[in-house]
Amino acid sequence: MFSWEKNGDRVAIVQMNAELRHAQLEILSAQCATDRLRLRFSAEDIARHAQRDVLRKALASANSLHHYYSGIARLVTDPDSLSESGAAWNEERVADAINRVARYLHEQREHFRSSGHPLGEDHRQTMAPFFDPGLLGKIRIVALEGQRLQNPPFYSEARAQGFTNLPEFPHMPSLTFEDVLVFHGEIAHRSLFHGLVHAVQFEVLGLERYTELFVRGFLRTRAHVSVPLEAHAFTLESKFAGDPANPFSVEEKVRLWVNQGRY
Repeated sequence: MFSWEKNGDRVAIVQMNAELRHAQLEILSAQCATDRLRLRFSAEDIARHAQRDVLRKALASANSLHHYYSGIARLVTDPDSLSESGAAWNEERVADAINRVARYLHEQREHFRSSGHPLGEDHRQTMAPFFDPGLLGKIRIVALEGQRLQNPPFYSEARAQGFTNLPEFPHMPSLTFEDVLVFHGEIAHRSLFHGLVHAVQFEVLGLERYTELFVRGFLRTRAHVSVPLEAHAFTLESKFAGDPANPFSVEEKVRLWVNQGRY
């Protein structure tokens, strides 16, 4: 059994959670596809007319996943942590949370902007097939050395209200504050792409709307990686990493999700 006190185990635990996040995103993608199927076709029509081999494989996959994750759930020592915590927030509390998060994001942008550097030529060339050159020209990069960005000051209050699944800033490869990307350590192409997706979301939506969607998404899903803004960034990052030689417009895909109300 792993222990956080052992150095080797800590690395394995981090890797395990990274793979779990990847699996969760794949499951979320399958859930979205299933939702589209459910909205268009009745269960009776699918049962009657679906290709039997395809339906059999889908059912087997769903049953296998249910069996595996149900077994894990039975081993969790604090089952309340898997349920939505806290009473439903009224609009006044939601609006206050949105304002506080937006203010924090903008303050961090202002704090880091002056010390940031433009994208290097290598990074710019790699990202150019996917991002508008105007956006890439505005981006500023900050690489922290010997330090890590700490969690926002309002985290302690949020945890006291039952939010135990908040994203841990010191453990994240990068953070995007509007048009400023702050990195912990090496600026890998994949992490840069992910951060730039968020920069596009900020530009298309604006700070206030982006923050509102993120906060409401987190209150709804209680998981950082399940917030549609974040899930979309991971999906596009995975698409880029899988075939970096196949360009696509991130802005077009972000605007499509905005127009479809998927955020």
